[in-house]
Amino acid sequence: MSLLESINLLYVLSGLGVGFLVGMTGVGGGSLMTPLLILLFRVHPQAAVGTDLLYAALTKTVGTLVHGRSQAVDWRVVGRLALGSIPATVLTIAVLHWAGSPSVRVTHVISVALGIALLITAPSVLFRQRLQALSGRKADVLSPAMTGSLTTLLGGVLGVMVTLSSVGAGAIGMAALIFLYPGLEIRRLVGSDIAHAVPLTAIAGMGHWWIGDIDMHLLVSLLCGSIPGIILGSLCVGIVPDRVQRVILAAILVTVGLKVI
Repeated sequence: MSLLESINLLYVLSGLGVGFLVGMTGVGGGSLMTPLLILLFRVHPQAAVGTDLLYAALTKTVGTLVHGRSQAVDWRVVGRLALGSIPATVLTIAVLHWAGSPSVRVTHVISVALGIALLITAPSVLFRQRLQALSGRKADVLSPAMTGSLTTLLGGVLGVMVTLSSVGAGAIGMAALIFLYPGLEIRRLVGSDIAHAVPLTAIAGMGHWWIGDIDMHLLVSLLCGSIPGIILGSLCVGIVPDRVQRVILAAILVTVGLKVI
């Protein structure tokens, strides 16, 4: 059976729904898609994480091209993040392979990591505007050298977190970047965060593929729905008040995070 013949309508609709929410709210797809696959469709946690990583790499490549053309990517920030995230990602994949992935023990670790990542993401979404205001008052506290070192450290943390759970590169990464670079425009921080997520999710996704955690039929079905979903969501930005969006999303993330753990 070819990939196109195996497209599952339920997965397409799920991709459409998540893509719509991502386009409208900007929240990373991993925070929504991975728990949906695990809890609703009973996809194995490792397959859900691995498939979502490649899904994210493909969709965020398009986002990077758009932001890059509008000069909204700070490649210095991207380089600093990648300096920490890429080695951390490779090391995490090696540890998963050494631990015998897929296995019951590794599955438990991934489930717990996913739940914790979702619980951390929730306040990052809920209090994002307050974080922006606070970072503005704390501008110039860190030296350039310290900022660079902390950015690389952040990349390392994101590398481990994203490889284990597919969650964190969006909301958590943005919250930290807002503190580290209060002088940069939000659009440049968003563009830089998306650009960094491409090599991070691609390498992590390929690593999961190498250890056998990818469902290509699932991936194609999700992409068939998510691409038009993201376009529709982008056209509907502002329909639902930002505060309402953030409260609902934070509540969903906390509920799902506790359920996964």
